[in-house]
Amino acid sequence: MLFNVLVHVLTETSRHAGHADILREQFDGATGTVVGQPNARHDAAFREARRAEVERAARAAAERR
Repeated sequence: MLFNVLVHVLTETSRHAGHADILREQFDGATGTVVGQPNARHDAAFREARRAEVERAARAAAERR
């Protein structure tokens, strides 16, 4: 029983920490782990290509329904 409670608490904590990180990224536009050092791999072109890839996958999934 205690093990299940601990696993649940850890899962929820990590989930909420991830949500907070997403919000922070939306506010300051920085990604990565070093403050003031944006993730160089994720420039505007990378993000647009990734968005288009996710959009194509979503449309394909919707068509299969």
